[in-house]
Amino acid sequence: MLVSLEVAPKKVFVWALDWPGWCRSGRTEELAIEALLSYHPRYAPVAKEAGLRFPAKVSDVEVVEQLKGSATTEFGAPGAISEGDRAPMKAAEAKRTAALVGAAWTVFDRVVAGSPAELTKGPRGGGRDRDKMVDHVLSAEASYARKLGIKHKPPAVGDTDAIAALRDEILAVLGKPPGGTPAPDKGWPTRYLARRIAWHILDHAWEIEDRRT
Repeated sequence: MLVSLEVAPKKVFVWALDWPGWCRSGRTEELAIEALLSYHPRYAPVAKEAGLRFPAKVSDVEVVEQLKGSATTEFGAPGAISEGDRAPMKAAEAKRTAALVGAAWTVFDRVVAGSPAELTKGPRGGGRDRDKMVDHVLSAEASYARKLGIKHKPPAVGDTDAIAALRDEILAVLGKPPGGTPAPDKGWPTRYLARRIAWHILDHAWEIEDRRT
């Protein structure tokens, strides 16, 4: 499996190039890759939801690019745009990428629907409850969408029409090749947008699963 790394002094992010959202972190490269592989069964439902064949087991990992991290990395989010992120997509890859991001939303919504409003607290007594988590994810999606030139107000929790409108517009851009560097100034390449937004969706979906009461 091909992966790339984002390395900061205290944190390393690693992501699978072919599976947007399958991204984990650790204090070292080795620990980050170990964490990524441990989430193989948790990412599998995303691939299934997208209608894609997912490898039953991954043992060989090849690092193809290593990026210098930043304060964003140390804060806890993958924030570096790689050379691979800038590569144009062919039609089939763009369609596949959009399908995986859409599947990540489906998984997130399913987790939210099956979770109580109040979640267990984190190891230090913190952490958002369910609806605040959803609000945070929706606000981030509206912010990320602006990097593609898509301008929507953050949808309110429960406003299914506004949520669908935002997500449909994002998927329409992601699913349309060539998917290279976007038109808006200071925008994000669609490959980077796809993995960043899918990572954020799934990271919080998995957090909710882990903190269900």
